[in-house]
Amino acid sequence: MFESAIQSEGFQELAAPMQLAMFLGGMVLLAGALVSLTAFTRIVIVLSFVRRALATQEIPPNPVIIGLSLFLTLFVMGPTINQVNNNAITPLLAGEIETAEALHRASGDLRIFMLGQTRDRDIQLFLDISNQPDIATPEDTPMRILIPAFIVSELKTAFIMGFCIYVPFLLIDLVVSTVLMSLGMMMMPPMIVSTPCKIMLFVMVDGWHLVVLSLGNSFIPH
Repeated sequence: MFESAIQSEGFQELAAPMQLAMFLGGMVLLAGALVSLTAFTRIVIVLSFVRRALATQEIPPNPVIIGLSLFLTLFVMGPTINQVNNNAITPLLAGEIETAEALHRASGDLRIFMLGQTRDRDIQLFLDISNQPDIATPEDTPMRILIPAFIVSELKTAFIMGFCIYVPFLLIDLVVSTVLMSLGMMMMPPMIVSTPCKIMLFVMVDGWHLVVLSLGNSFIPH
């Protein structure tokens, strides 16, 4: 979509400094939208929890975590991105609709995705904070209410998944610590023994497959 906008006739007719300014501004907006309006937040937090639970320090490194999170986000958001492109971006570039109408259509498609992942109590929280009257249906939720409610819901879901990931590795730490104490090896750091055990368990159960599967299923509306 971003590439199509850059290649449009209106963009090409602008002066070079204006093109550069609009390009950089668009990149900033895309970064903000990536975090605020998509599945990226949940995915990157859960993958970070996996790395911390394994106690492997910086393995996988941050670029790998960010890259995997980005492409998983594109995968999860694929249907929504296609709808935004078909309903808003393509008609706008073809001159069939105005910019305001394109933004309205795009926000409508994003609203459907965010509503499917946002808890009602989080929406009610921001309605109460802003002293807004109750809404008749979730589809009537203003974007300034829906976006922060969506982010809070994503954070809660990510932390719940992170807790579930931590539990089996915590049990390994407890077992290793108990065994070392029973052997009188209290001076040996348990992490030296528990980390290889965690990695072995994670590999044996095909952990990355299970994590990605769980992340994908968590975005299916229930």
